[in-house]
Amino acid sequence: MKPRIIVCGLSRTGYKIFRLLRQQGALVVGVHHQPIAGESSGDLIVGDLQAASTLTAAGIQQAHTLVIAGPDDEVNLSVMMQARMLNPQIRIINRFFNTNLGDRLDKAVPNHLSLSVAGLAAPVFTFAALGNQVIGQIKLFKQTWPIYEEYIDKNHPWVGRKLSDLWNDRSRIMIYYMPFKGEMDLVSAVLSGQELKVGDRLILGTQPCIRSTHKSRFTKLLKVLTSLRQFKKHAQSVVVMTIVLLIIIVIATLTYTSTNTNISIIDALYFAVGMITGAGGNDKVVENAPDSIKLFTVLMMLIGAAVIGLLYALLNDFVLGSRFKQFWDAARVPRRNHYIVCGLSGIGIKVVEQLSKSGHEVVVIERDSNNKYVNTARGAGIPVIYADASFSATLKVANLDSAAAVLAVTGNDATNLEVALKAKGMTPQVPVIVHYAEPDFAHMAQEVFDFEAVLSPAELAAPAFAAAALGGKILGNGITADSLWVAFATLITPVHPFCGQQVKDVAMSAEFVPLYLETNSQTLHGWDLLETNLSGGDILYITTHGTRLYQLWRSAPPQVIAS
Repeated sequence: MKPRIIVCGLSRTGYKIFRLLRQQGALVVGVHHQPIAGESSGDLIVGDLQAASTLTAAGIQQAHTLVIAGPDDEVNLSVMMQARMLNPQIRIINRFFNTNLGDRLDKAVPNHLSLSVAGLAAPVFTFAALGNQVIGQIKLFKQTWPIYEEYIDKNHPWVGRKLSDLWNDRSRIMIYYMPFKGEMDLVSAVLSGQELKVGDRLILGTQPCIRSTHKSRFTKLLKVLTSLRQFKKHAQSVVVMTIVLLIIIVIATLTYTSTNTNISIIDALYFAVGMITGAGGNDKVVENAPDSIKLFTVLMMLIGAAVIGLLYALLNDFVLGSRFKQFWDAARVPRRNHYIVCGLSGIGIKVVEQLSKSGHEVVVIERDSNNKYVNTARGAGIPVIYADASFSATLKVANLDSAAAVLAVTGNDATNLEVALKAKGMTPQVPVIVHYAEPDFAHMAQEVFDFEAVLSPAELAAPAFAAAALGGKILGNGITADSLWVAFATLITPVHPFCGQQVKDVAMSAEFVPLYLETNSQTLHGWDLLETNLSGGDILYITTHGTRLYQLWRSAPPQVIAS
């Protein structure tokens, strides 16, 4: 019998998870605080999500898995505790914005898995900015790999090529195979020498590349020199007041030396600076001077006091206020081949961190200087421009014309579209990646505005929640033609039904694709993997169709699923 799954909180992401699970043939019941048009009372329970009566009506005592997908961490935490009181053995997939809290709960609460929508969606935004048409992600060899679909058309270089030729490439792992005609699993196609034909589809994972971040001293010096124009722009008022002060001092010095030839220029300069700054000076310079010079001195004192006061105020604001940070960030804006991230949302900060860790230069544009992620970005050495990204001047400061890509990832869809349209209008050749919350309208925006990618976090994250609900600790997932496939690792125990069998035999019989095997402190891939006999202690990484996960539960105890 299929496991019963409850999805609690059918907001944008939750409803996507609910529909996706139902699409895969799972026994799923939704719980929401209000009715949803088109949903029958049998599939949807309406009530207070945190109330025991609501969860009981949804069948919490008989359920195998509870997916808590609401947008509020506090509510999700309450639902989790209420569910555990009603069913201590239930497996819980919990959505948390606070990833630190989620990690602690995973360690403290048995059968609890926390997932973050931002954490799941951010890698896809990152890969899209790097130019990959990704449909998902997978964790292999301690790295996050982008996953994409390869459609074999008549002009594709792989037409007529045998799948066995592609099988042994460790930098490009085949995950799923969908022939245009008929049905055949990937392992059988590889072993039989199947050739790729027009209309076939392959899902592949490609190993990410880490760029070197080392820069020569000459490059760093050149960047400092080319950033001087930013210094002039951000410190213009300070420079202007300094120049005015110097001019006043020069005028006073020349006036004293021209009216009294017995006064040296050094004495005159000393008196002029002391008189203007209020520090005092050599009074003999004006002791025997005519009244006109004394009146001139009084005037210089008043003007000097005003100029000095303004200069001190500007310097204080520049150094101790936010202007110095702004100047320093502006001076460090990359010159070319960098990524402009507009908006430090939950997804924005993760995109910034991932691009930076991959060795790419990044600049952030954020309107709110009090944004809670600003210090995180600055701590990672990322320059932050405090301005509105929808203004042309702001994008010019970020060197849009030479950027590698622009990511509009603020928390407001209208703002993201405005920023993306402005960037496209200024530099059509620079790719633009847009965050759009509503999945259906994201597809519309993609068609209407022809951006490189318009991505919805709900659509990107929902498959991971659905896959996790169907079974185990999921390492990756994707959607192709409305079919969900998942990747996970299974621990081979002495009682495991795969123990003692060859990988290729169990792969064909159970209809999964083996990715690699961890055995005896080494990893096996390609042909070596297919010919290996599984033994206790091995960890086998596989992909399979989402509808087959519950069958693995019936053939193997739950503890064989490992991360």
